Amino acid sequence: MAMDPRKQQVLRAIVALYAMDGEPVGSGLLCQHLDMAVSSATLRNEMAALTKLGLLEQPHTSAGRVPSAKGYRYYLDHLLTEGEALGRQEAARIDAQLCELDHEPEKLAQGTAKALAGHVGYAVAATTPRADEVCIAHFEVVQVGRHSAAVLAVTGTGGVRTRVARIESGLSRADAALAAGVLNRGMTFVAPADLSGALLADLAAGMGGRGEALFPVLSAAAALLRDAARPRAYLEGQQYLLKSPGFSGHLAELLRIFGDGETAGRLITPPSGRTSVLLGEDLPQPMPGLCIMSRRYLAGGGLSGSIAIIGPARMPFSKLMPRLEHFALRLGEHMSGKTQEEQP
Repeated sequence: MAMDPRKQQVLRAIVALYAMDGEPVGSGLLCQHLDMAVSSATLRNEMAALTKLGLLEQPHTSAGRVPSAKGYRYYLDHLLTEGEALGRQEAARIDAQLCELDHEPEKLAQGTAKALAGHVGYAVAATTPRADEVCIAHFEVVQVGRHSAAVLAVTGTGGVRTRVARIESGLSRADAALAAGVLNRGMTFVAPADLSGALLADLAAGMGGRGEALFPVLSAAAALLRDAARPRAYLEGQQYLLKSPGFSGHLAELLRIFGDGETAGRLITPPSGRTSVLLGEDLPQPMPGLCIMSRRYLAGGGLSGSIAIIGPARMPFSKLMPRLEHFALRLGEHMSGKTQEEQP
């Protein structure tokens, strides 16, 4: 059975109506919503045909119809438009909110995810830019106790990471300055792939008689460099998932996924530069009823990350898509240091 224009219009309308209140859509409501010169009986026949195609489901014998997973997939692939552009005032409010965020990459990604979640009322995930060739541009070693050193690393993308090293023999300010100087001479602008035991041994030798005692500082710096290459993932607005019926069983798995930046990045990174929608049935571990709408953002220097809205399959896609895309655009601009005001 072919999908003629009327069947497409009916399916599009049922997706939109079901998104409003989550109630099955009957032919009477559908007739009021559609501007079509057809009767309720004709619409019932079309709904029956769509059900036979597997695009609609009938939860109860006397109830209306709801989109099936197959129906949502058809809608997303063939019927979803880009949606209406944001109004100027709404866009200005979003831009002002993002300008107030801390622009350190990890905090910016997390802050943007939280802002979008509050704006749309759904959970949001964001990753920091992936950078396989990331490097450390500067190290600081700070004495934080008689036996402890805080090793601070500033990445080439502007991120700041910290790790504490314990020095059993004790640490002086002179030791901290010595270690920082060696790290800045020998480990800045080194790719993670080039880290080796031989490099660390050479750096330890550069600290003379204190090399063996201060080796934990070198190990901490190496761990920071390896960690900097891994994307971070942030999930905000989890409370909105709890408000959606049937989602409480998915929350533990989602928290596990977004606790691992690599796994989260693979899940929410679209296959192309366009906005992508992934249904829960398509996941390696299926989560029926879940939907992930994601978009890449460009962070400058060839780097990119992703931001995604996570909610029920009955989300109002045409309303959410332009908002997700606006947040992604502004997140990329702030990550790259190019704000809206600097654009021509």
